[in-house]
Amino acid sequence: MDIKILHIDSNHPLLWEQLQQAGFINHEDFTSSKAEIEAKIQDYQGIVIRSRFKIDKTFLDKATNLQFIARVGAGLESIDCDYAISKNIQLIAAPEGNRNAVAEHTLGMILSLFNNLNKADNEIKSGHWNRESNRGHELDGKTVGIIGYGNMGKSFAKKLRGFEVEVLCYDILENVGDENARQVSLEELQQKTNVLSLHIPWTPETDKMVNTDFINAFAKPFWIINTSRGKNIVTADLVQAMKIGKILGAGLDVLEYEKLSFETLFQDKDTPEAFQYLLNAKNVILTPHIAGWTFESHERLAQVIVDKIKKIYSLR
Repeated sequence: MDIKILHIDSNHPLLWEQLQQAGFINHEDFTSSKAEIEAKIQDYQGIVIRSRFKIDKTFLDKATNLQFIARVGAGLESIDCDYAISKNIQLIAAPEGNRNAVAEHTLGMILSLFNNLNKADNEIKSGHWNRESNRGHELDGKTVGIIGYGNMGKSFAKKLRGFEVEVLCYDILENVGDENARQVSLEELQQKTNVLSLHIPWTPETDKMVNTDFINAFAKPFWIINTSRGKNIVTADLVQAMKIGKILGAGLDVLEYEKLSFETLFQDKDTPEAFQYLLNAKNVILTPHIAGWTFESHERLAQVIVDKIKKIYSLR
């Protein structure tokens, strides 16, 4: 079996090692430009990517022998999926690999926001001992709304089982609710939610989904957590809602201003006004797209990808 695989991003070493043991031929190129990769991609049956550049129609037209694209992560938004599928290229992702990491990070953000952990820590380190202004909230008794009830949403709901909370979920698919979350309409979720957590991909349907109209449809002021994709939220609208108290706090692992590669923050050199507000706000926690980025998930993501690649060829 001469299946040649090009790795264009570094990953956990077990991915390379196990593919090699299974008889695949691995090549790596972590530095060439997209055009340089396109010039040689016809030599490969498989490609393993993270998010270095977009796998678009131009790329796919040059990849005349490609049989699969494996993305070591949860989402496939950096790939022109419809066009790849039309060319009989199999698409592989690994949402199972980092769902637990995302769920734990989400819960950590909520508990930190509710109890002012980051704010209080900074104040004490600056010489201030403020108890009353750091009085916290308890999660018990609240209603948690989850939008997107796939791997990530389900994993997060499972983490909430130790709390006395009502958990609601909304998804475009029917009948995805389970013992950990009751599936409801978006309208019901917006009526009841105290804490909103986004676990959705970035698609034309979810792009800029959380805007002023969406936020105003919530009956009560609420906290929001986003560990999905930055462009699902209009940051300026989020900030406006925070200024008037409609949003009580935000935990953002992803930002509208990230580049597609997730490796750098800004699209340009100017700091947007809305982002400046987030940097200064006491009721905001920001992390650099690391919710699914644990030592354990690094290994698990690689293992899921290996297993799925091997399965493709065992079925042929």
